[in-house]
Amino acid sequence: MYDRGDRVELVATTDPHTALAPGDLGTVRALHPADTLGGRRLDVTWDSGSRLTLLLDEGDEVRPAPPAPRP
Repeated sequence: MYDRGDRVELVATTDPHTALAPGDLGTVRALHPADTLGGRRLDVTWDSGSRLTLLLDEGDEVRPAPPAPRP
């Protein structure tokens, strides 16, 4: 699905306390498969400085980031 270093774009999050918004970009730190702690989790370092972990089985959603514009 996603590997460390992949760039992602936020589509939606159910976290009411984050300042992140759809379209924000970040870099994947780790993908944790579903386990005894719950569903799949995606650790992301967001370009804004946030390190919000997304809960992919609880409504949070990302997609691959668009390619960076060429200079």
